[in-house]
Amino acid sequence: MVDGYLRRVFVVLGFIALVAAATAGVWRYGYVQALDQLARQGRSDLALASDRLTGQLQRYRELAVLVADHPQVGAVLTGEDVATAEALLLEIADKTAAEDIRLTDATGVVLARAHPELAEFDMAPLVRRAAQGALGWGNGTTTDGGRVFAYAAPVFDGQSQVKGAVVVTADLATIELDWVGSNPAVFFTNAGEQVFITNRSETVFWTRPEDAPGLKPADGPALPFDSYRVGRHEVWQMGWGPYLPQKALHLVRLLPVIGMKGEALVDVAPARRLATLQAAALAALCLAFGAMLFLATERRRTLTQANAQLEARVAERTAALLDTNTQLRREAIEREEAQTALKRAQEDLMRAGKLSALGQMSAGLSHELNQPLMAIQTFAENAVAFLERDTPARASDNLSRISDMARRMGRIIKNLRAFSRQESEPAVRVDLIEVLNSAVELTLPHLRHGGITLDFTPPDAPVWVSGGEVRLGQVFVNLISNAVDAMAGQDTRVLRIDIAGETVTVADTGPGIVMPAQMFDPFYSTKEVGASEGMGLGLSISYSIIQSFGGKISGHNGPEGAEFVVELNGWADEAAA
Repeated sequence: MVDGYLRRVFVVLGFIALVAAATAGVWRYGYVQALDQLARQGRSDLALASDRLTGQLQRYRELAVLVADHPQVGAVLTGEDVATAEALLLEIADKTAAEDIRLTDATGVVLARAHPELAEFDMAPLVRRAAQGALGWGNGTTTDGGRVFAYAAPVFDGQSQVKGAVVVTADLATIELDWVGSNPAVFFTNAGEQVFITNRSETVFWTRPEDAPGLKPADGPALPFDSYRVGRHEVWQMGWGPYLPQKALHLVRLLPVIGMKGEALVDVAPARRLATLQAAALAALCLAFGAMLFLATERRRTLTQANAQLEARVAERTAALLDTNTQLRREAIEREEAQTALKRAQEDLMRAGKLSALGQMSAGLSHELNQPLMAIQTFAENAVAFLERDTPARASDNLSRISDMARRMGRIIKNLRAFSRQESEPAVRVDLIEVLNSAVELTLPHLRHGGITLDFTPPDAPVWVSGGEVRLGQVFVNLISNAVDAMAGQDTRVLRIDIAGETVTVADTGPGIVMPAQMFDPFYSTKEVGASEGMGLGLSISYSIIQSFGGKISGHNGPEGAEFVVELNGWADEAAA
């Protein structure tokens, strides 16, 4: 008996060790796969930040070239009218947000300057480059510790000889203001491996240790740091403060156009959480299966021992006990059948639960990301058209909108994940008018494609309500999109949006609501199969979002079509304060 007990203990311990090894393998595989996805997203964010910085600096290069061709610049080089030239340079600097514009002769002597009161920086190498007839550029620090990026354009006379140079400087601290604190952490190092531009101001002027990864402060002791590799990814483990991740994926992008190197630190915490969830799910399934198998084995062993004892007693007892023995065997068979049926039912329930969760996740993502993806496609096509028409400003505007839509998609995915876990973020102060304007802008191509006349006049003053900007936007995008789809094929297609305090009414001229009692049920839809991409989740999700904010949403048939009323709670003055 003792040997049998020890054998069972060893089997259980071996099974636990096997599950632990499999869980560790799944965690490692899931972590590497999640890091691959994070790396792709991080490279896209780093490329976007690099292109934005390069574009902002390139306009100062073009400014230097244009100013160098100005007639007033040539007049100063011949000794005429310096005061008028300085007024011109000051006006240009004020209009273009340049920190300073200098006019020098070929030897670097400053002849005219927009802001003489500003600190100096070493521009001699740039002027020497311009004196050779080429465009000089570089970064540096001023005498008061400021960071600048400068371009030096040569000024030619009528015989194509270099007579001087126009030096345009840009304040990098001003450029950083637009993206300080954004995610992920991005910094740009110069040729000396020094952090010169960053969206984390605490790392300015940090330098790279010699022949080693990481960064160290310009003054003071080095902060805690370690690095290691996971597959083909480099991970930094840092203790650099609350605004930088503890563990981050390190990504690099070379920027030869401005002589810098862009680097990004992407937090790996989401990847670790995802890998942990996958490993925990596998461990739970294996342990549950092992527990059921162990219980079944123990029951079978107990029944076998009981049968052996009964058979031994049958040989000693009379024939009267034979019937009792037969009855016990029947009961044993019935128990085994019940065990098998119970196990089969449990497996079916587990499979159905997994399929239901997977279906809900896939349906929610496809529904909520469809509108931003359509908007990104439209803005991308518009950007291509504007580039072909040589209107880069309009194309830049469309690319900025694409960036906004990408960030919006990230927030939508975050909210969908929270919604699937029955979680919600706390309500904040939101401008209802701004949310409605964003929703209308997002669905404007859909409205135009459907030939819809929009009747919407937002008030000039903001209306502050309690809610969340992204989730409220989802609600109104769903209502507008549903109205556009409902009015397809109607002779009169008018969408009306009315605002009365914190109450918004969305009315259309469609056929109305067929079954009002079921319109907020999940997967309920009146659209024909193949006629739309809707899955009947929009109104259900909208209902849950408005309920989470303490508001109400209702729908009914009006005189012209369907009408949906969204009632939100106003943001109290003391809460705003």
